[in-house]
Amino acid sequence: MRTEQEMMELILNLAQSDERIRAVSMEGSRANPAAPKDIYQDYDISYYVADTAPFYNNPKWAHENFGKPLIMQMPETLRDADNDGSFFYLMLFPDGNRIDLNFTSGRYIDDGEPSITLLDKDNGNGFRPEMPTHDDTIWHIKPPSELFYYSCFSNFWWCLNNVAKGIARDELPYVMNMLNYVRNNLNEMIEWYVGANYGFNLSTGKDGKYFKKYLPRELYLQYTATFSSSAYDDIWAAIFIMCDLFRTVALSVAVHFSFEYRQGEEDGIREYLRMVKDNTLCD
Repeated sequence: MRTEQEMMELILNLAQSDERIRAVSMEGSRANPAAPKDIYQDYDISYYVADTAPFYNNPKWAHENFGKPLIMQMPETLRDADNDGSFFYLMLFPDGNRIDLNFTSGRYIDDGEPSITLLDKDNGNGFRPEMPTHDDTIWHIKPPSELFYYSCFSNFWWCLNNVAKGIARDELPYVMNMLNYVRNNLNEMIEWYVGANYGFNLSTGKDGKYFKKYLPRELYLQYTATFSSSAYDDIWAAIFIMCDLFRTVALSVAVHFSFEYRQGEEDGIREYLRMVKDNTLCD
């Protein structure tokens, strides 16, 4: 596998040798000092050019300069859209490295996400203005308002009725989709739990990928047990584990922010789940 130094030299040497490329920036996890470093990180690179036309839908150019990838996607060719001044080459190479290369003709707009200027031939007077140094603050957990807390709380308990009905009707695709919808609420409450216990100056990562780092071991093991097989008995077990875990973290968040925990909503849906599982609705 080519090293980080080799990859950066490849990216920058190409830009240096091509007068059309005026600036280079790096985004994504490699621009985020708080992101864990490993060999699976992509190189999210932007090349700033006055005209994207020579680089637009030109896979031969990409192969000649970066090597032939195992697989390459050019998203702009997969949809009917006007040229908005950008073109992406998403390239996964035989050595495992991946480059997401964006050619753009627009001046960089600072959106607060980590971005590093790697090269600027115009010294801030072209596509890349003088850049402040960003950390990952934009992705930090946001403390919930009371309304947001109750919205998450209510959605979790309410939508479980759909999961139960789907099981009763033997509608597995619907069941799994609704279970994942409910999981979004669980993940949100877990984020607030982490923030309440560790402070709101951190990120748990996309889709909770850093939960293992912040959750107590017993809670993380509970969380992993909410991922079930397609067998309905396993799904029911995962549902009740979800309920127990959600209760634990939601109670903790409620105490931290002095919110009311609406026990009646939990009791109501647990009773409905019991009736559906035991097939006693008609009794």
